[in-house]
Amino acid sequence: MTSKAAQYSPIGCEFHDRLEDLATVRRPAQIHYRDADGMPQQRTATISDVYSRGGAEYLTLRTGETLRLDQLVEVDGAKLADYQETRSRSDA
Repeated sequence: MTSKAAQYSPIGCEFHDRLEDLATVRRPAQIHYRDADGMPQQRTATISDVYSRGGAEYLTLRTGETLRLDQLVEVDGAKLADYQETRSRSDA
């Protein structure tokens, strides 16, 4: 079995910036993502943090849930697919 963390695909800088902006203003956002099984999920929640750990990037919701950024589909009306520029970061 291969590690999902090893398969992390960095997201575009502009999309990452949008996530950080949402975390800063602390208002609820509509979040569409795919869970670990690839099933579509949806939440309305406040992003409390965006961070890197173990070679991948994550966001934490005020509910306590943690989502890997490359599992996101759409956040607050912005679709990840529209921000395809990948980031090359040594800390991601």
